[in-house]
Amino acid sequence: QVQLVESGGGLVQPGGPLSVSCEVPGSSGSMLAMGWYRQAPGKQRDLVAVANSDGSADYADSVKGRFTISRDDAKNTVTLQMNSLKPEDTAVYHCNVRVRSGVWDYIYWGQGTQVTVSS
Repeated sequence: QVQLVESGGGLVQPGGPLSVSCEVPGSSGSMLAMGWYRQAPGKQRDLVAVANSDGSADYADSVKGRFTISRDDAKNTVTLQMNSLKPEDTAVYHCNVRVRSGVWDYIYWGQGTQVTVSS
């Protein structure tokens, strides 16, 4: 079982920047997709951004132009840099990775880190 280690998050004023990072320690598989989802109170968990193994990245329409996702395959980490934050970005952000080991793909979730955008 792989335990994702999330860091970052916290409280930030509207318009400010914040970042969240996720490390995948001890995995011997190949990192396919590494990304972030978020879940606001009373809402479903939605994709924010994903960094794919081919170097491409996908973003939710609501964060395009404001958020940037990056991954470091040497360190098995993925970072989400969030700029121009809005109150509606407030949510628990969860790291999500898809790992290929042999012929199997495994999906792992982080526990989540709170991001609050408020003045």
